[in-house]
This record gives sequence, C-alpha cells and structure tokens, in this order.
Amino acid sequence: MVNILRAIDSIVSNDIPDVVNFYRNQNKINAVGDALELFIKDIFANTLREANELKKQEVYEQVFSYAGNANNPPDFMLKSGDAIEVKKLQSETAQIALNSSYPSAKLYSSSPMITRTCRDCEKWDEKDLLYAVGCVNKQKLSSLWLVYGDCYAASHEIYQNMKVRIIAGINQTAGVEFSPTKELGRVNRVDPLGITSLRMRGMWHIEHPQKVYQYLNLPTKKTNQNFRLLTLMRESKYLSCPLADREKLESIDNSNFQIQKVKIKSPDNPVKTIAAMLIQYQT
Repeated sequence: MVNILRAIDSIVSNDIPDVVNFYRNQNKINAVGDALELFIKDIFANTLREANELKKQEVYEQVFSYAGNANNPPDFMLKSGDAIEVKKLQSETAQIALNSSYPSAKLYSSSPMITRTCRDCEKWDEKDLLYAVGCVNKQKLSSLWLVYGDCYAASHEIYQNMKVRIIAGINQTAGVEFSPTKELGRVNRVDPLGITSLRMRGMWHIEHPQKVYQYLNLPTKKTNQNFRLLTLMRESKYLSCPLADREKLESIDNSNFQIQKVKIKSPDNPVKTIAAMLIQYQT
C-alpha cells in the first residue's frame, strides 16, 4: 500500500527537478502551485519519471481515491490511506494561508468543508491528514515539509469553540439579523431597505513548520544547498507503516539522509510531549 515512507524513498531515489520547468515542459501547468501539487502526486504514485500520460493516469487511479478542487480540502486522498493538503510558499518565514478551513489534526467524512464527491469516493470515516508545505523560489523547490496534522494542529474542538464564540458574540449584538452558514455566517438586512447582507468568512493562517519546530534545533538552509526535505510524524504512525518500507529507508547509506526519534510538544497541551520521528534529507 502506498504510504509516506514510499513517497520519501521516491524523493531520495530521484533527482529533485526544477519543478516548474519540469512540468511546464510537459505542457501540464499554468501556475507554480500546479507544479508543486503534481510533484506531490508523483512522489506518492512513484511516477516522477513516467513520461507516458496514459500509464501515469492508470497508476493514479490505483493510488488515489480522490483528487480535489481549489475550493475544498483536501487536495487528494490515497486509497485506504492519508488525505493530503498541499501548500505553496515562497519563503519559510511566511505563514500558511488555510482560508476558510481551520487547521486539522485529522480529516473526517462528516466535515462540512469537504465535497460529497470526497465523502463518497471510498468507504471512510477518518483519515490521517498530511500537510505538504513546499517553498518554491525562482522556479525551484528549495524545501518541502511533510508534517502530519496530529503533530501540527490542535483538536477540532479548539478551533470550533473559537468559531462558536465569535458567532455567539455577533448574534447577541443589538440590531443585527444573523444567519448561520458553513463559514462564519451572514448578517442580513444591513441597510434600511433590507436589501444588503454582509458575508463573514474566516481566513485562517498557521505558522510555517520550520518556525513551529525550531525548538528541535533544525538546521537552517545552507547557501549551497539545493533542496531539503523534512518529514515529521508520530512514532506510532511510523511504526504502522509496513516493516519492509521502514527497513528500506533505514538501510539508506547516505550522509545527507537521517531518521531520528524526537519529542514534540502536544498541540493540545504543550507541557506534554509526543514521541515522533523526524526524517531529513538534503542535496
């Protein structure tokens, strides 16, 4: 079964391409973000070097159960596996825009933010959510973070409670006619004629993983460094992957590749720590 460890092996086994020109030369993209998303799909499908589009599509159908759209999470889902959300940035100091979807430790089929197609693409209730955060600078992918939501985001209740408190505050404001929506809500009949409404939408942001996990003494990017990969997952997630995939990664003889056990702060309670695995690779 396709998993995060096989995706890491796909990166290590292939030269990291100049992602924008790599896909632009194949007439596949119009925007830089499209190139990063295709790259993430190809590392999971192990199709980086597959030039035949029909063969690649056949592999995609075997690997993925859902390919998303620009307005609803996730960007794609592995069959009986993870949901993946891709985020493109130009700097590792920039915050990540999540728009109307707050950070998620997991993806649930009951979420009002996903489409019916996503909900019905396979039989599922809950999926591990992987954030793939790529820094694309001057047409090149300089860094890629693969971090799981349960290492990164607090529980659903934390964000939902904040949303409820905001809605309650607006709803209790005198003279405001409030209607709930899938977003924050809508205020109706704003003007004397009652013909204008105000749509309220949350715009969520989260700090870049490079900043969030700096307490792990992460190395900063070197001037002569082309690319670096950092993957963070709970130790239990790592151990749930097939033994053969773990042994293959652990046998990599490359001074630029490292697997280490770390302790990370719990997103729900920072005085508690979680056993995790940090995998690093650089070229």
